[in-house]
Amino acid sequence: MITLCQHLSGFIHRLDVARTPPEVVEKARVCLLNGYGMGINSHRTPYAPVARAAAMAMNGEQRNGATLLGDGRKTVIGGACLANSALFHGRTQEDTCGAAHFGTILIPLLTALIEARGYPMERLIPALVAGYEAGGLFEKSCAAYTTPVGLRASAIYGAIAAAAAAGKLMDLDEGRLGAALANAASFSGGLLQSFAEGTDEWRYQVGVAANIGWIAAELAAAGSVSATQPFEGKSGFVRAFARVDCDVGTLAAGLGREWATLRVTFKPYPVCAFNQTPVTAALALRDKLAGAATRAVRVRMNPYETGYAGMDAIGPFSSISGTLMSIPFCIAATLLYGIPDMRRMTTYDDPKIAELIGCITLISDPNVASLCAVIEADTVDGRTLVQDQRMTTDDYAYDRVTVSKLLRRIGSEEGVPSVAFDRLETFVERWPAAPLSDVLAAFSMVEPARKAA
Repeated sequence: MITLCQHLSGFIHRLDVARTPPEVVEKARVCLLNGYGMGINSHRTPYAPVARAAAMAMNGEQRNGATLLGDGRKTVIGGACLANSALFHGRTQEDTCGAAHFGTILIPLLTALIEARGYPMERLIPALVAGYEAGGLFEKSCAAYTTPVGLRASAIYGAIAAAAAAGKLMDLDEGRLGAALANAASFSGGLLQSFAEGTDEWRYQVGVAANIGWIAAELAAAGSVSATQPFEGKSGFVRAFARVDCDVGTLAAGLGREWATLRVTFKPYPVCAFNQTPVTAALALRDKLAGAATRAVRVRMNPYETGYAGMDAIGPFSSISGTLMSIPFCIAATLLYGIPDMRRMTTYDDPKIAELIGCITLISDPNVASLCAVIEADTVDGRTLVQDQRMTTDDYAYDRVTVSKLLRRIGSEEGVPSVAFDRLETFVERWPAAPLSDVLAAFSMVEPARKAA
């Protein structure tokens, strides 16, 4: 009997651009552009500097290492992954595959490996797709079970995605790819408690997941003896994390047919993925209210989303890790001031927002589909206005032009030179002919000035 690991490793090994649907290849290009672009737009956020300091303390500068993007120094591959993943996660406007943010894991990892190891650029897109497909396979089938118990999808499925991507980039054979996946399954983990408390561990989980995946692949390349049934085994990944049986036949049948890469969506606002639709609904409701005062607001959303850690928080807030997750905060800020930007999301003591949050009731309603929201506002003059916002992943599955416009709009707010986006777009368009120096040059435009030694 063929195991799921064998099915998956064979699929990854056979992946190539010529046999991959053009729309999947194009979506991978869009993911690259969004990942790099949101990374450069996050250059003012405080998380990458923390990760850079940790990476430098552990490893120091390495002349032949990988670049700390937006910083300019080089360190070991693992340190670059830690710091650059934190940078890409800075605005929380990274891509989303279900509940997982694979782009923040895969793109920094593959970039660091290509720069430091010199792997052929032709392998970048196939490796990126391999990561989305491997991670997305388990996110789609297991996240409904793992998220409610406090396990973070980006971390537990991201390690598998990273192992698949690194293994593909390294050109491992099927057997060694299987070992890499098995290693990653064994090493996976990550909790949601930081969202509940508004702390920052989740910013660094993605870099840790990237490192785990890379370690898993390197161990496999070195000859690790690894489990043959890491996913469906009695003590394997699916039963351990999801507490259900692993349906090998169904999962294997979807490979190459139900492309996880095509499920990837993007975020117009710097808030949690589950808050994109509530903000969209609040913007529409704000227009309907036309300045009318409200005395009560009811928000109905799917229980999977309202039950996610931190979504029901009402404050007081002291970090953007708390505000971007809070449905009440995001809706209150949007109803009062319009489109939420980073300044609004980091204003924690606004009395008007606090007062309106006290009027908001969050209701878990299984009749409201995921990615949808219903907001009802009772006005002081006795009216009830309703915004029933029905959205699907298609509404957030932007094309390259739309992502470019989004990146440039944010870049103008964050002081990023437009030529930086020109460089990134050229790299994505010309791949595989474009050199990685295009990407490095774009990030160099936001590097801090340093005093001469």
